[in-house]
Amino acid sequence: MNRDSDLIYNERVRWKEVRVIDEDNGQLGLLTSEAALELAYSKGLDLIVVAPNATPPVCKIMDLGKYQYEQMKRQKEARKKQVTVEMKEMKYRLRIDVGDLTVKNQHLKEFLSAGNRVRVTIMFRGREMAFPDQGRALLKRVAADLAEYGTVTQEPKMQGRNMSMMMEPSKVVLAKMKGPGKE
Repeated sequence: MNRDSDLIYNERVRWKEVRVIDEDNGQLGLLTSEAALELAYSKGLDLIVVAPNATPPVCKIMDLGKYQYEQMKRQKEARKKQVTVEMKEMKYRLRIDVGDLTVKNQHLKEFLSAGNRVRVTIMFRGREMAFPDQGRALLKRVAADLAEYGTVTQEPKMQGRNMSMMMEPSKVVLAKMKGPGKE
């Protein structure tokens, strides 16, 4: 833990009175900072502020290295539990064939089932720009085909020569992902 400057311990404890917890998590009550520091040193341990915003601040008597190690372990565990949602994109042409549409929709189902957010884009070329309503209809069809896997979070909108919409996994899919025993 390199954030040593954020940690308040030993002589850096400047409050008049602090609530002290010993190494066995027993309450020692309110003590002056000097008395608490003296007690920590007599046990060969450190006085570490664990809750500086409390009134009075809460200090714990324990080994500084052990405290830093526990903090690192907690942060590592929190990072492990964080879910990273990936953004996938699937591009369509306005004149897409039924077979190709089926295959691309199958890929989108896999992406959504894996818990990824998806951007569905229709690329317009040349004179196809005159038919944005057909593009919107195609996106609506894709959304209808994938209704049980995801919900539309951003309605279809034009961006230059592309029309795109965003989808994210439905609550049912996310519940299946977490499921029993997958905590």
